[in-house]
Amino acid sequence: MDSTSLTVPFVQEIAKEALTSVPERYVRPLHERPTLSTTTPLPQVPVIDLSKLFSQDLKEPELENLHCAAKEWGFFQLINHGVSSSLVEKVKRGALEFFNLPMEEKKMFAQREGEGVEGYGQAFVVSEEQKLEWADMFFMLTLPPQLRKPYLFPNIPLPFRDDLERYCSELKKLAIKIIDIMGSALSVERKEIRELFGDGVQSMRMNYYPPCPQPELVMGLNPHSDGGGLTILLQANEMEGLQINKDGLWIPVKPLPNSFIINVGDMIEIMTNGIYRSIEHRATVNLEKERLSIAAFYNPSMEVTIGPAPSLVTPKTPAVFRSIKVTEYYRGYLSKELKGRSHLDSMRLQNNDYRNSSNCCDPNQIHSTNI
Repeated sequence: MDSTSLTVPFVQEIAKEALTSVPERYVRPLHERPTLSTTTPLPQVPVIDLSKLFSQDLKEPELENLHCAAKEWGFFQLINHGVSSSLVEKVKRGALEFFNLPMEEKKMFAQREGEGVEGYGQAFVVSEEQKLEWADMFFMLTLPPQLRKPYLFPNIPLPFRDDLERYCSELKKLAIKIIDIMGSALSVERKEIRELFGDGVQSMRMNYYPPCPQPELVMGLNPHSDGGGLTILLQANEMEGLQINKDGLWIPVKPLPNSFIINVGDMIEIMTNGIYRSIEHRATVNLEKERLSIAAFYNPSMEVTIGPAPSLVTPKTPAVFRSIKVTEYYRGYLSKELKGRSHLDSMRLQNNDYRNSSNCCDPNQIHSTNI
């Protein structure tokens, strides 16, 4: 993850000025502005109850729901996930306090030249001409601890640092649990997917989207698919903004209380040979209030080569993606502007999509079952 991003102004500081209009570098061309789909009623992201997946009587139907959600949506909300609600609240509070630190203190965590995208700033800024996102982020590798940059995680103020330590550990366990369950839903041996992840690496991105005087002109986070394995997103305050692209419609996600939003990344799409889908999503901003979110990414180790799980490649379902070293994948992913699924699509061996639809349920059925 050694690609760097150009240094740009901190949006939180820009937003503190009494702006009536947005600086030109943030104004999107007409076709890139975040208009919402007008179709009503819009479908809602499926909801999966983790506790049911560990119940003898309820496991099979919920496993099928998860399989359909990962296959048709690439996203689901996870309830009864087992992570302490008091810990989650402490992490939310700590993230807000971090972004509210004086600028001089936050600059201690700023991205450093030659140190990759980790730190406080923006990512994927590759040219002076590209339009910027209306957001700041704080990104860092969190697990295993030996990968942490010494000037980032160890310098986070207490008690937030200790809360984050516990949170990272809990979310790693949760990610492994979800990946194992996905393997069961695909009838793949547990070790097959586990081996494709190696020891696993966790990173975390805290996002701060300030209020904006012209929210209809800007983008908080460009439409993209996540480059890694599994994303566990925590909505850290009550402001909505996440939208996913489902069948050409931009659908807002309304986070449930005490839930995580889970999504499949590019590498799981590759590992599942295109069965589970890494879906384009984006973040919008609003006029009234800041929005905060915290994304934890569980990804394969850097030394691993990823490709379709061998048991999912058959004469009827040939490999859709080529195998590639994780380091090489990231080098390509981080070297360009964050946009769509272009990098994942460059991994395809052919244009045909061999996702098997014979075992898929109607997304409307998932809604009625889970919401």
